[in-house]
Amino acid sequence: MTAAGLRIAVLVPCYNEEAAVATVVADFRKALPAATIYVYDNNSKDRTVAVAREAGAEVRSETHQGKGHVVRRMFADIDADIYVLVDGDATYDAPSAPKMIEKLLAEHLDMVVGLRVDQSVAAYRPGHRTGNWMLTTFLASVFGEAFKDILSGYRVFSRRFVKSFPVLSDGFEIETELSVHALELALPVAEISTPYYARPEGSFSKLNTWRDGFRILGTILRLYRSEKPLRFFSAIGVFLMLVSIGLAIPIVITWLEEGVVPRLPTAVLSTGLMIVAMLSVSSGLVLDTVTRGRREIKLLAYLSQPPVGKR
Repeated sequence: MTAAGLRIAVLVPCYNEEAAVATVVADFRKALPAATIYVYDNNSKDRTVAVAREAGAEVRSETHQGKGHVVRRMFADIDADIYVLVDGDATYDAPSAPKMIEKLLAEHLDMVVGLRVDQSVAAYRPGHRTGNWMLTTFLASVFGEAFKDILSGYRVFSRRFVKSFPVLSDGFEIETELSVHALELALPVAEISTPYYARPEGSFSKLNTWRDGFRILGTILRLYRSEKPLRFFSAIGVFLMLVSIGLAIPIVITWLEEGVVPRLPTAVLSTGLMIVAMLSVSSGLVLDTVTRGRREIKLLAYLSQPPVGKR
């Protein structure tokens, strides 16, 4: 299958990208001449909107601040067969888009992620590289290994993926949520290496290594709790059980030897911890059933959309 005759939408979220957005629009228009390029402005204070219009993009806006809000609006508004999501900072390689689309179509995939290969030291700061590696490793240990770059802002999607994806994140955690959605439903995905460039002069990163890193880690933990509740609450339950048993052992030994309970508050604490541990495991069992039902609903929403080219 080829992209000929398919509707391709290039989605560009932007916030104060006056220095880069014209380059992004021009590069993707050249790489994908048949595509429609949508620039979604997220309350920019500079001339991003005017520059994007002058470059020939269709400009829309999202007033709720945060990339997650912008992606939610994009996915809801735009109707296409293939979606290309790319940050508006001119760091991603537009000529790689046709290869990513070709891979999506040839292998019947639902998402292709642009694996960033930095072309200069300034392109990929050491702090971001380390944070990405740590988060990717953690995600692989929790949900299974499928990606080497979960924070890439360059992705190609099928319509099935976009229209079945419930965007819940507000900010830059959206990339993590996209990855987890694919892993949870076992969707066919792939990565393809793409050049990653330094920002052009006048463009500045909105990412904060520590703040956004902790937010992404928090998103992974929340998704772990909601998508794998039995493991999450069982781990808490087992930990509390071990603490309870540790507190109870000397009390039981003293009772067996002397027939008295010398530390009544400790005995009460041990009993309470064991009760909470059992409740935690029980909650995990109940929520696991609920999660299975939610996963089935998401899978049905995914299957309700026709494959690429079958509309």
